[in-house]
Amino acid sequence: MSKLFNRRDFFKGFGLLAAAPMILPSRVWSGNDLPGNRINIAVIGIGKQGTGLLRGFLHAPGTQVVAVCDVDRQKLAYGQQATDDFYAEKTGSPYKACQATIDFRDIIARDDIDAIVLATPDHWHALPSILAAQAGMDIYCEKPLSLTIGEARLMVEHVRRNGRVFQTGSMQRSSDRFRQACELLRNGYIGEIKHVRVSIRTGFMPHPIDCDLPAESTPPELEWDFWQGQAPARPYNSKLAPSINFDGWPAWRDYRAYSGGGMTDWGAHHFDIAQWALGMDESGPIEIFPASHSDYKLLTYRYKNGVEMTTDFDDNFIRFEGTKGTVTVNRQSLTTEPAHLSSKKIAPNEIFLYKSNDHRMDFLNAIRHRSKPIADVEIGARSVTVCHLGNLAYQLDRPLHWDPEKEEFINDEEANRMRFRAQRSPWII
Repeated sequence: MSKLFNRRDFFKGFGLLAAAPMILPSRVWSGNDLPGNRINIAVIGIGKQGTGLLRGFLHAPGTQVVAVCDVDRQKLAYGQQATDDFYAEKTGSPYKACQATIDFRDIIARDDIDAIVLATPDHWHALPSILAAQAGMDIYCEKPLSLTIGEARLMVEHVRRNGRVFQTGSMQRSSDRFRQACELLRNGYIGEIKHVRVSIRTGFMPHPIDCDLPAESTPPELEWDFWQGQAPARPYNSKLAPSINFDGWPAWRDYRAYSGGGMTDWGAHHFDIAQWALGMDESGPIEIFPASHSDYKLLTYRYKNGVEMTTDFDDNFIRFEGTKGTVTVNRQSLTTEPAHLSSKKIAPNEIFLYKSNDHRMDFLNAIRHRSKPIADVEIGARSVTVCHLGNLAYQLDRPLHWDPEKEEFINDEEANRMRFRAQRSPWII
């Protein structure tokens, strides 16, 4: 893939050397997957989600994973071995060419990498994405897009400025079920939308809290200070960064320094679908009321068109209520009232939404065609902003008034300051 400029010159101030990849022989490729069209990928973050993404991109046609990165050396070694083993089996020859590094800047310094796949904790999304965009790389970044509202907008600006392809990992958009639900709404099949219920099932705190976990001994394989990045320094605790043997989801999602609780975990998925269905991919709500507000028993958003959206933590679905019926959708089912709408075929003259049947392949196709994928960076930014708005209303414990065009709170200096956070040196954007 062609590059806009020489990354080695751009990053030589880091003093980093890039390893040359072993290019797989032509006999393992065919047609459009020949080396000239191949996309070289690096995966940053080899935890539970990152391991799944690594496997998916290893099997994607026309790609080669040439580097992996993690601040935990055990996870890093696993990612490197899994990659080398995959290509050894594919070629029938020994393969030891996947670069492994604890420092993502080593990857961004390379001239031969076309795209990064970012599966780090949420507080490590913005800076690698921005540096990758500046270096001419395309980006697949897990949801939620960012730790703050301010970071989300900076990510959009740098992706646009550098002409990059960016896919947010909001993979529910690449599902027929969710697209069908949104097309029913967009075409008016349940009439005028009055209310949206976003119900979030989560094993984490609904809203993030300050971290008060006790200090534990730092494992020798983990670069703990690097893991903390921009977050305030604190002692290690295994709930935040468990070992490779842990078979679950780390609890860093519970804590404000690193994430946004259930609101940004499952919330990033479900608010994203609500925004898609309401046609708000470049906008958002204008008022946010916390559950403690006297007129509201649940966290409530109000859009300019009068639609209200409430959030609870009882189940796991999105329900749209209109003047002529309802649509309820999650990953397991689509139910409607009237019932026949669940199998309704959208007519050729009606509104069709972007169709993707595979979130990873959609990203790779967008790279090849230099087009926007289904969950472009602007979409990811707007969806995570809805999550952050709810968390800020909860944290401030008062109604908030939001201008989605200017992306600022109206006459509220305190809330506007909270769109950003202080960042620990040297990880300052």
